[in-house]
Amino acid sequence: MRVVLQRVSQASVAVAGQTVGQIGQGLLLLIGAEATDSDADIEWLVQKIAKLRIFGDEEGVMNRSLLDTGGEVLAVSQFTLFASAKKGNRPSWSRAAPGAISQPLFERFVAAMTTAIGKSVPTGVFGADMQVSLVNDGPVTLMLDSRAPE
Repeated sequence: MRVVLQRVSQASVAVAGQTVGQIGQGLLLLIGAEATDSDADIEWLVQKIAKLRIFGDEEGVMNRSLLDTGGEVLAVSQFTLFASAKKGNRPSWSRAAPGAISQPLFERFVAAMTTAIGKSVPTGVFGADMQVSLVNDGPVTLMLDSRAPE
């Protein structure tokens, strides 16, 4: 499972011109799944994301986590995180889990994140054409991969 994490001062996701999820200060998470991902991948990512010290303290040093700040999370499914552009110019999506597998994984991820941070996690609409808006704070952007923890 892969997550592109962006620290934001605000973020929203819209479908067909209607806002379906939005947050203030916190993290925008773009989440992609492979068919072999499991609850262990979800748990590692949720714990890592909730505890990452990427928010500034009183001196502006990144010493505070999402849990410390009480920040919000907006989660958006994104199968393109597993694109391969190795051959030719048209990306292959063969590593991305099909919807029948990735949607339940995404929903379990959102449920686990909701529990970890103690507040609702708004989302986009799975499989929809979405427009994501954000104000990247910092900017701070990280990529996490549960199969290649760094």
